Amino acid sequence: MTATTRVNGDLNNTEVLRKPIEFAPDHAYSGRTLAIPETEDDSTIRARYRPFVQRPDVARNDWVSKLELSTALKMAEADMRDGGERLKVLILYGSLRQRSYSRLLAFESARILFRLGCDVRIYDPTALPVKDDVHHDDAKVQELRNLSRWSDGHVWVSPEQHGNLTAVFKNQIDWIPLSTGSVRPTQGRTLAIAQVSGGSQSFNTVNSLRMLGRWMRMFTIPNQSSVPKAYTQFTEERDSGDDSAYLEAEGGSRLMPSGNRDRLVDCMEEFMKYTLVMREHFDLFNDRFSERSEREAKRAREQSSTEAKEKAGQEGNAKSLGGKEVVNGVDVNGI
Repeated sequence: MTATTRVNGDLNNTEVLRKPIEFAPDHAYSGRTLAIPETEDDSTIRARYRPFVQRPDVARNDWVSKLELSTALKMAEADMRDGGERLKVLILYGSLRQRSYSRLLAFESARILFRLGCDVRIYDPTALPVKDDVHHDDAKVQELRNLSRWSDGHVWVSPEQHGNLTAVFKNQIDWIPLSTGSVRPTQGRTLAIAQVSGGSQSFNTVNSLRMLGRWMRMFTIPNQSSVPKAYTQFTEERDSGDDSAYLEAEGGSRLMPSGNRDRLVDCMEEFMKYTLVMREHFDLFNDRFSERSEREAKRAREQSSTEAKEKAGQEGNAKSLGGKEVVNGVDVNGI
């Protein structure tokens, strides 16, 4: 059989695939965590932005602690050792319900990233005003904008309602300005996207989130998570007062084992790797031909305007001197 025949007969065109490199698990990292210890964490930040953090006895033995993430852990460990700074991740969710599945999925995403050493902060959209031209100085608006500016990357989790993302979620994105002067607050940041659905699996919301990310000039990772029938995918809430039941339930309201959970882990691991690689070149990814051209054209206009003003000033001075013979005791004839 000739090479041509093999390629034409190969529906998946596997002959052009680049040979993948397999990363063997490093069992020395089993159970290892790079999460910020409570003793080293800012107590105000922890209380306000880390509602996902579990009791130490739960976190040491839950499903997140058992994940094989040795390659990502090694990358994060090396980066923290060399740079001394953790990845900064902002997580947004899109529901105000008491038992919000997008919030629960956001919490599970945060726990994975927290174990990988990220400084994770979840924004609570409660009391965020509807986007208008009046509330720009509102405390919740400023909080959201400051978190976005602070971050290296975002994770967006929205429910699907009426076939698309919710108003609660879109309102948060609308309050993050696309442009502030010459600065684009989200430009060059990475983005991971996920959705929860009450019915069968859909990708309408993640498709819309991906479009929003592109419009916000963010790098959206290739992978994505869509959890169908979310009300069947989480365990029941547990009262921490019943210690044994609470430990057995890993704190309660946890994502149950399934392909959906595995996909979420894939997304968070991929997001962390992309963010780690791209953060080093943040300024490089913000450098664009069109923007350089605009800046140069603006500089040329400003320089031309300055020169014209200076020339006009010189001509004005010459005219004012033209009708005089002596100025401040100086003979100006012939000047």
